Amino acid sequence: MKNIFLIFIACIFSLFVSGQLKVKAKCATFSVDILNGNVNNIKPDFPIPEIKERLPCFTSAEDEGSTSKCGGGVFYKDQDIYFYTQRDYIEIGEKFKGHLSVPLLGASRNSLFKWLGNPKMKDDTWDAFEMSYGTLVLHYNAAGKVKLIQFSTRGTDALSLCE
Repeated sequence: MKNIFLIFIACIFSLFVSGQLKVKAKCATFSVDILNGNVNNIKPDFPIPEIKERLPCFTSAEDEGSTSKCGGGVFYKDQDIYFYTQRDYIEIGEKFKGHLSVPLLGASRNSLFKWLGNPKMKDDTWDAFEMSYGTLVLHYNAAGKVKLIQFSTRGTDALSLCE
């Protein structure tokens, strides 16, 4: 009788333990097409639910609206890539682990003409290039190397980046 009671308790306990295990969502390798302005065929103006469905391994998400700091989005901090959906742009940082169609991260500012031509707008620490899909903004470190990539479906006149 004691053995049956112990088996019963063990079965109940195993239900609680197995209920705590969660499988982490997996994503395909992030592939950024700089010249066409998309990540795994997701453009910067896609809505949050579609991004989450296509790339379910996000580390956080924030609904669009006036209460969100940068207008909401879907964020992949472990991959250093961020989709700002209300502002319609994608940001890629130095620690990005995926594939870039044009190897911009770490590239010298003086070597970009062959891929992108002349910038439409220029500042000390960034260049903005007019692209067929909208705008590509490249930010540079003190050595003049690309440290941050931002691209949007909006033109330079309508572009609103988060600081």
